[in-house]
Amino acid sequence: MITIDTFRRGLKKGLHVLVELGKIMLPIYVVMELLEYSGILEIISMYFVPFMSIIGLPGEAAFALIIGGALNIYASLGVLGSITLTAKQATIAATFIAISHNLIGETVVIKRIGVNPVFIMVLRILTSFAVASVMNMVL
Repeated sequence: MITIDTFRRGLKKGLHVLVELGKIMLPIYVVMELLEYSGILEIISMYFVPFMSIIGLPGEAAFALIIGGALNIYASLGVLGSITLTAKQATIAATFIAISHNLIGETVVIKRIGVNPVFIMVLRILTSFAVASVMNMVL
């Protein structure tokens, strides 16, 4: 049975999570907006277009994939929230990030359990590109 106390605890935890995610996503979103308005984002994105076109994403989406790989899913959401994507592109980006997120942190854990961390990191990145490429062809 849900009581007032249960509701309060849930609300408190939910607000705490909201604040923690906001601390990650908001600054990244602001930086991406500043890069876009200054024209820097467009200049940098041009260099990523050849790779990104293979998986059906605009050059700007490379920032989300890189940040997701280096940091976490929530940081990449801050970037994705600042660019315009179609439903197909959002699905491809989300799948790529789901496979290759937090590579540094998770590689440390993988090393501790005795698996070759470089192999797993490369495997995850290649799998992300392969899955995203197939999705680009079939969606």
